[in-house]
Amino acid sequence: MQEFIGKFQERFGRAPEAAAQAPGRLEILGNHTDYNEGVVLSCAVEQTTKFAAVPVRGSVCRVVDFRDGSEMTFDLSRPDAPPARDGSRYIKGMALELMKRNVPVPAFDAAIESSVPLSAGMSSSAALETAAGLGMLKLAGSELDPAELARAGQGVENDYLGLKTGLLDQFSSIFGRKNALILSDFRSVCVRRTVPLPDAYVLVVINSMKKHNLVDSEYNVRRQDCEEAARIMCQLVPEARTLRDISWEQLNCARERMSERVFRRALHVVGECTRVIEGARLLDSGDVAGFGKLLFESHESSRVNFENSTPELDYLVELARSVPGCLGARLSGGGFGGITVHLAERGRAEEYARRVTAAYKLRTGIEAQSIICALGGGAELFNL
Repeated sequence: MQEFIGKFQERFGRAPEAAAQAPGRLEILGNHTDYNEGVVLSCAVEQTTKFAAVPVRGSVCRVVDFRDGSEMTFDLSRPDAPPARDGSRYIKGMALELMKRNVPVPAFDAAIESSVPLSAGMSSSAALETAAGLGMLKLAGSELDPAELARAGQGVENDYLGLKTGLLDQFSSIFGRKNALILSDFRSVCVRRTVPLPDAYVLVVINSMKKHNLVDSEYNVRRQDCEEAARIMCQLVPEARTLRDISWEQLNCARERMSERVFRRALHVVGECTRVIEGARLLDSGDVAGFGKLLFESHESSRVNFENSTPELDYLVELARSVPGCLGARLSGGGFGGITVHLAERGRAEEYARRVTAAYKLRTGIEAQSIICALGGGAELFNL
């Protein structure tokens, strides 16, 4: 962070008045359950996005990206201007969401820097929204409940960009705990508890390098299918509110009342909620192998029922079944490209990653990126 602040001073000729960082995240179990008021096992990672800013006069904000030296601008007095196609859309969107919450966000000069892979499924957008949100709150001399800050980030995606995502990404970035997974409940909108991962195992991320763009994907269509399934099920199960409240048995009994596609979407969500609770129980009891099997089951459901996988992601998971050192793997995040997350033995993780990426390149011609992930802490504001 000190090096980043030094770059800021060199670029703008003055020290920042706010500096924050927020991590990317990995979804470990609980695919597309957050907007169904379900439960998720996730974690923050040590890859982070940094944001620093200083207030300026007027209404025009300037943002420099230290990764490539590019400069972006937007005008806070023009909230109805179409979102830009660059990263400034997440920062402007967060500014507008904070202003909706009566936060007096001033115009600013800002800089960003990030080690979270872009368009990979590690939620670089939520890391940027969260870091920028913390920084803007500092500039405005305001505070916001952490869960409400997460909702503001979700508002950027839902209202400003038109992507009907849930709260998982922002929640994981804000509430992540070092060396542990977090079990989040998106009905009560809280972290139920942490779930430690045994030291003998690590999470290896393999980036398929097939970028996903959820705004242009079928993400919203999947959500509509889930809502249709929930509408049908809530007519049959009056005490239910969402798919989170539906059991396997209840869903199977209603199979003839919905299309095959909608049924399979619901089957995925109901299964994922079940796997999250079972996964936390297995880790608590030390059954890491059993937990790994749930990862494989989760990916198969994504492939068959939710249809948000790709041939590249499927091949990476196929490799996980045959290359020694791995207990389970699945796609992570929204899907439609991006990353797979692999539960590997710590002592064999580097060799495992080398073998998987080599086999992947042989099949696809693509040089996959691998990251052995440490589980990081949540977002933080720095004292300057």
